[in-house]
Amino acid sequence: MTAAVFFGCTFIAFGPAIALFLFTIAREPLRVIFLIAGAFFWLVSLLLSSLVWFISVQISNKDSAAQQKGLLIFGVVLSVLLQETFRFGYYRLLKKANEGLLTLSQEETMPISIRQLAYVSGLGFGFMSGAFSVVNILADSAGPGTVGIHGDSQHYFLSSAFMTMAIILLHMFWGVVFFDACERQLWWAVVAVVLSHLLVSCLTFQNPEYVSSLVPTYVNLLLMAVWAFYTAGGSLRNLKLCLTCKDKDFLLANHRPR
Repeated sequence: MTAAVFFGCTFIAFGPAIALFLFTIAREPLRVIFLIAGAFFWLVSLLLSSLVWFISVQISNKDSAAQQKGLLIFGVVLSVLLQETFRFGYYRLLKKANEGLLTLSQEETMPISIRQLAYVSGLGFGFMSGAFSVVNILADSAGPGTVGIHGDSQHYFLSSAFMTMAIILLHMFWGVVFFDACERQLWWAVVAVVLSHLLVSCLTFQNPEYVSSLVPTYVNLLLMAVWAFYTAGGSLRNLKLCLTCKDKDFLLANHRPR
C-alpha cells in the first residue's frame, strides 16, 4: 500500500509538469538550459531565506510560542519576496542573454522569445519548489507506518501532492504574467503576482484543514491560468482549434518571437 501511495502522490505532484517538460522543452537544448538556470535561481533564493531564518531562530526566544509563530510567518513572507526578487533578477539576466544571443545569431529574430523564456523559467522555478516541498513527504509515504493511526487526517499525503501540483503550475503562470508585466512596465501586475504568491503560501497555515487551503489555492490557480493564457496571446478561438486538433501552430511549436 505504501508503494501505491508513493507513486500515486509522485505522479499527481509532478505528472503535469513532467508532461509539459517532455512535450514542449526536452527537445530544445536552449530551453532546457534556461529551465535549469531558473531552478538554480530559485535555489539561491531558498538558500538566502534559509540563512535569514536560521539566524532569526538562533537569536529568538525558543520558549515563546508566540514569537516562534511570528518567525514562521516572517519566514514565509520573506521567502516569497526573495523568490519574486530573484524572478525579476532572472528576467533582467535573460533579457541581456537574449540580446547577446541575437548578436551572435545570423537570424534577424531572437532564438527564443520572452514569452517562451517566461514559460520555461517559470516551470524551472516550479520544479525546484515542488521538489523541496514534497520530497520529504514522499519519503515518509514509502513507509513504514499508517497515516491517521493517531487520529490525524488520512488525506495528508494526497493533499500535499495536490498542493505541490498547484504550486508548480502556479509558478509557471506567475512567470508568464510577471515577465509580460516587466516587458510592458505594468507594475500593478507584478504586485498582483507577488500578492497571489503570498496568498497561496499563507493558505498553507490552514493545514490540516486541507479544504480551507486547497480550494482557494485551486481557485487562484484557475484565475492565474486564464490570465497567463490571455497574456501569452491566447483566445477562445485558438483554444477551440487546439482542443479540436485543427491548429498546427498552437503554443510553442511555431511561436513567433516577440
